[in-house]
Amino acid sequence: MVKFVITFVISVLTNVALAQDIDDHKQSINEAMQALDVFMVAFNARDPEAWAASLNYPHVRFASGTVTVWNSAREFAENARSRSFVVLPRSGWDHSDWLTREVSLASKNKVHFATTFQRFNSANEVIGTYSSLYIVTRIDGHWGTQARSSLAP
Repeated sequence: MVKFVITFVISVLTNVALAQDIDDHKQSINEAMQALDVFMVAFNARDPEAWAASLNYPHVRFASGTVTVWNSAREFAENARSRSFVVLPRSGWDHSDWLTREVSLASKNKVHFATTFQRFNSANEVIGTYSSLYIVTRIDGHWGTQARSSLAP
């Protein structure tokens, strides 16, 4: 019983601290959320330069059993042009959209989001639903996604 009470108290205090942390950083969360919107708009537009500009560098992606690091917007845009926007359409992908974006950690210059997104074909039919983690940072005043980890291929 004592173990249960201690676990319960720790859980409550942790949740109170997280809620307080999130309340203290609402502006950062709003700006980071806007950065995720810019990310998705640029991605769906298949605009490599705009998509690259929505990120912060170095940019890291964990997916498909690999870790990829891009050190610059130029490097990222070149990869998007030659790989992402070639491979994804071949899979039937036309566009994506956020289903959920939940804040798990927040500070003045960094927000972690647990997200779920869907991929759609040109008939607007769902071709995949994926959970992911996005870390959005503010560097030199610019909010951008700096790290992503997903279960998407």
